Amino acid sequence: MKLVVFDVDGTLVDSQHLIVAAQGTAFAENGLPAPSRAESLSVVGLSLPQAFRRLVGDDGPVAELSESYKRAFNALRLDPDYEEPLFPGMGELIARLHARDDVRLGIATGKSRRGVDHLVAFNGWEGWFATTQTADDAPSKPDPAMLLQAMAEAGVGPSATVMVGDTSYDMAMAVAAGAAAIGVAWGYHPAGALFGAGAVTVVDTASALGDLFRDGSGG
Repeated sequence: MKLVVFDVDGTLVDSQHLIVAAQGTAFAENGLPAPSRAESLSVVGLSLPQAFRRLVGDDGPVAELSESYKRAFNALRLDPDYEEPLFPGMGELIARLHARDDVRLGIATGKSRRGVDHLVAFNGWEGWFATTQTADDAPSKPDPAMLLQAMAEAGVGPSATVMVGDTSYDMAMAVAAGAAAIGVAWGYHPAGALFGAGAVTVVDTASALGDLFRDGSGG
């Protein structure tokens, strides 16, 4: 049995426009200049408090920014201009893996539980994931706690677990948990950063990612 755990933002869904807009609103509400787009995307994958500490420092209004961001994100998500589409081929890949008896699926994300529940329901994935870990449940990536909890819930050990993500935080979390780390090149951190954080490989397409599991490789 293999456990394949997916990050969400930048891996399953393209949420960059929504994230950048919500951050801009949060900073404006708190009287601060918005970070650049690159700065905004560099912290995707971290929990909100960790992300805002990276952007404004420990002495900044981290709690206020986090609350403002949540409000803005949930409001903008209802706007059709700020959809979170699945990356090409990822919906089909999730469906194929779900249909296999030798694979269990998981999610480990910096999103809130509410955000993950919305994603799962929107895509008709209810009951497909053996474990879903969110920023509400565990310390922020790259701490391994989230992935360790996923393995415990799914009943699968590190040697049979693969973490798929687009950031160095995902890769470092996998390494710390003893799991294999697979990077995707369509997200928010460059391939070099993924390899530097411990990725065993970085794929360019969902089809290439699926080939890894068809071959029985990927950890």
